[in-house]
Amino acid sequence: LTKTKQAVETLKKLGCGEELQRLIKSRKIRPGKGKMRNRRYVMRRGPLVVYAEDKGIVKAFRNIPGVQTADVMKLNLLTLAPGGHFGRFLIWTESAFKMLSKMYGTLKSGAPMKRGYTLPRAQMENADVARIINSTEVQSVLRPKMEPPKKAPMKRNPLKNAEVMAKLNPYAPEKKALERKRREKGSAEQKEMEAKVKARKAASKEYNKKQKRGPDTFYKTLMKAFEAKAKEGAKKQEAEAEDE
Repeated sequence: LTKTKQAVETLKKLGCGEELQRLIKSRKIRPGKGKMRNRRYVMRRGPLVVYAEDKGIVKAFRNIPGVQTADVMKLNLLTLAPGGHFGRFLIWTESAFKMLSKMYGTLKSGAPMKRGYTLPRAQMENADVARIINSTEVQSVLRPKMEPPKKAPMKRNPLKNAEVMAKLNPYAPEKKALERKRREKGSAEQKEMEAKVKARKAASKEYNKKQKRGPDTFYKTLMKAFEAKAKEGAKKQEAEAEDE
């Protein structure tokens, strides 16, 4: 391949026609200041053609939008997975694919182009770890599942928590609602409370009139008896003084 026309026909034969149209439509103006720095447009990445010998391949594919080329000896992770997203569409030439066995070798033989290098072999034949763990052979040997220690429930203060107070005293929500209604001006509950307060004050006044009679109270009568004795003692002392 030396002409771009031939390269486009090859890609269409490989089923890349829709992919090429998607890349052409993805061309947009770059946001930000990059527009003023000679990179005005941005475009999605398309297929990557990997070759071993450049016999006009780079020249044929370089003018197709979104399509890139790479030498098999200079493969880069940024070109194989741009942006860290795996799964890029790769097109290998026959010579490039044969070069991989020379570069990395096989599991049976080493790599001819690298000294002392062998392909990493998988440590597990069956990669389904969940199936292995849940198998009867493994589960029969394992110890039974340990139950976590039971945590003590957090104690809540019923004076601050309405739900706990309702459990201890089912009448608490009704009492709280009644107190709220008593604070409302003009409500029947407030009028009833005011009537009770007036009746209590009136009963207190009547009790004070009957029981607390000024000088006839128990304390004052008791103190009068002490005063009389004190006066008698004072008279005796005066009489003794006069006799002497």
